[in-house]
Amino acid sequence: MTHIPLFEVRNASLSFHGRRALGDVSFRVERGEFLAVLGPSGAGKSSLFRCLAALLPMDGGSAHLNGRDVASFEGRERRHIAVVFQQFNLVSRLTALENVLAGRLGHVPAWRGWLRQFSRDDMLLALECLERVGLLAHATQRTDTLSGGQQQRVAIARALAQQPDVIIADEPVASLDPHIGAGILELLRAICHADADGVAVICSLHQPDFASTYADRVIGLSNGRIVLDLPAANLTEHTLQQLYRPAESDPHSLDCDQRQPKRKST
Repeated sequence: MTHIPLFEVRNASLSFHGRRALGDVSFRVERGEFLAVLGPSGAGKSSLFRCLAALLPMDGGSAHLNGRDVASFEGRERRHIAVVFQQFNLVSRLTALENVLAGRLGHVPAWRGWLRQFSRDDMLLALECLERVGLLAHATQRTDTLSGGQQQRVAIARALAQQPDVIIADEPVASLDPHIGAGILELLRAICHADADGVAVICSLHQPDFASTYADRVIGLSNGRIVLDLPAANLTEHTLQQLYRPAESDPHSLDCDQRQPKRKST
């Protein structure tokens, strides 16, 4: 019987106005695996992550969760993929608990979400998620009074409340100091390795030392293409020099992380 990975990207490609952002990107991620994506600025990481979360359509190729193309997900099906952003994307005037409960919107009738009338089970799950990230004592505190690291933990708790199969974390520690960032990555690793049915995490990073310390596997993206895929323990100074060395000019590539031109409507 053919093995179906939890998450698989097949020959993903993306261009803006004829210039390549992603070219023939393919990789697999298994349940319980922490995959770090490294690469220099402009490598295409942000574009890749938007495609993985079905926030941006690919020009070619596909991303599959449990064998199904994520581009076909509609409505509540999107809850199977949780996204953690660099800037947290919390509602500042709401409490930590209220923000985490937003992760339950894909599981409850729409009217309950509009009125914020969640069941006791949803409340207990949200509190459990806050406890898991170490913020149960801050459940009733407005998120705009929390530190940056605490706000990112609330965002992770919200992702956990979705009960997803995969968490896509796009530069989750870029705006945090190294000590706080290390704690966030330790938390994500613990979530992956919690049990045999742990979620997978795909996390883009700018810090190779974080990737080698916390990830199980690393892929390197350069000029929109994968140039390395290896266990994190095998990441060496030599491989990093190859990944981050100045790329040769390519008139068909796009510095996609630094400038995102609008796509023409079809």
